[in-house]
Amino acid sequence: MRYILIIFSLILITFSAVIGQVDPVVTDSLAPVPAPPAPVTEVAVSDKANDHGHALIIEWKRSLDDGAGSNAVMLYEIFRSEFPDSAFKMVGSVPLGNERFEDIGTIEKESRDYIPDNTNLYYRVDAVTIDPVVRTSSEVYGPVQSYSNWFHKGRVPVLTAVLIFGALMVYFVSVARKGTELYVRPLAGIAAVDDAIGRATEMGRPILYILGLGTADMISTIASFTILSRVAKQVAEYQTELIVPCYDPIVMTVAQEVVKSSYLDAGHPDNYKEDSVFYITTNQFAYVAAVNGIMLRDLPATNVYMGKFYAESLILAETGAVAGSIQIAGTDEVGQLPFFIVACDYTLIGEELYAASAYLGREPIMLGSLKAQDYAKAAVIVLMILGLLAINVHLNAFIEIFKVVD
Repeated sequence: MRYILIIFSLILITFSAVIGQVDPVVTDSLAPVPAPPAPVTEVAVSDKANDHGHALIIEWKRSLDDGAGSNAVMLYEIFRSEFPDSAFKMVGSVPLGNERFEDIGTIEKESRDYIPDNTNLYYRVDAVTIDPVVRTSSEVYGPVQSYSNWFHKGRVPVLTAVLIFGALMVYFVSVARKGTELYVRPLAGIAAVDDAIGRATEMGRPILYILGLGTADMISTIASFTILSRVAKQVAEYQTELIVPCYDPIVMTVAQEVVKSSYLDAGHPDNYKEDSVFYITTNQFAYVAAVNGIMLRDLPATNVYMGKFYAESLILAETGAVAGSIQIAGTDEVGQLPFFIVACDYTLIGEELYAASAYLGREPIMLGSLKAQDYAKAAVIVLMILGLLAINVHLNAFIEIFKVVD
C-alpha cells in the first residue's frame, strides 16, 4: 500500500510540472491583438487632366495614426475594382505622410496595368501598420471614370504661338503672290553666286555643282534643287558649261529635270546637254575621288557645294582650293561647317541654306514662310528679353502667361 501511495504522489507531481510548463504558452496565446489604426477619410477620385486617358488620381486625408502610436500607419495601399462588392486588386502603395496616388495605366488591353476608359471603377485606401495583417480599409469610393482629353490646357501658349505664326505665314504668302516685293536680307554667299557665274563665263571654264550625299527626300537636298535651278538658268543665259555629278540615282533624275526646266525657262532648251547631269556611285569616297578628278582635270572656275555633306566635305573643299576655284558652300550639317568655312570663299551656315533657296527661287510660299520665320524669331527675342527683366523684378504674373506644362 505504501508503494502505491508513492507512485500516485509521483504521478501528481509530474502532472503539476507539465501543467506549469504549458500555462505560459496558453497565457501568451490569449494576449490582446493590437488595435487597428484609424482609417483614412475624405477619399476622392478624379480623372487625370490633360492626358490621353487611362489614368485616375486618388486623394485622401491621412489616418490619425499616421506614423504615431503603437498602431502607427506605415503605408497606404490603394485598391481598385470594377464593382463595389467584388474582389479589389491592389494597384499601388505610398509611404506614410502621403495623401495622393496616380493610378496610371496603359492603353493595351492585354496588359495587366490596363485601365479602361469610360468604365465605372471603384477605389478604396487601406491604412497599413508595420504588421501587414493589421490594417483598416476606407469606405469604397465610386463610381468614377477615366477619359481622354481633346486639348491640353497647359499648352495654351504653344497653341497661341502656332496660330500667330500661321497667320503671319498666310499673310506674307498672300502678299508675295500679289507680286509685292518682300525684302530678304542679302547673304554674301547668295550675292557671290552671280559673280562666280560671271567669272566662269569670262574664263571660259565650267561650273561644278555638288548636291551633296543626301537623298531626294532630305530638306537640304530639296533646298539645293532650288538653288541649282537658279544657277542653271543663269548658266543657260550666259551659255556656260555646267557639271553636276550625282551621288544618288534618284537625285540625278530630279536634277536632270530641274536643269532641263531652267534651260527652257531661259529660252535656250537646245543648249541643254543630257550628260551634264550624271550619276557616279553611292560609295562615299569613291564618289569623292571621282569628283576630285573632275576638279583637277577640268579646272572649273566655280565650285558650288549645297546640300547634305559628311566626312568628304574637307576633301572636296581642299581639292577645289588647290584647283584655284571660287567655292561657295552651304549645309545644315553643323559638324561639317568648320571645314567649309576655312576652305571655301563663302559659306551658308545652317538655315541660311534654306533662306538662299527662298531668295534665289523667289517662290511666294517659300518667301512668305521665310518672312514669317523672321518675324517669329524677332518676337521670341523680344519675349526672352522681357522674360529676363520680369524674372529680375519678380513679375511672376508675366512669367506664368508663357508657362508650358508637359
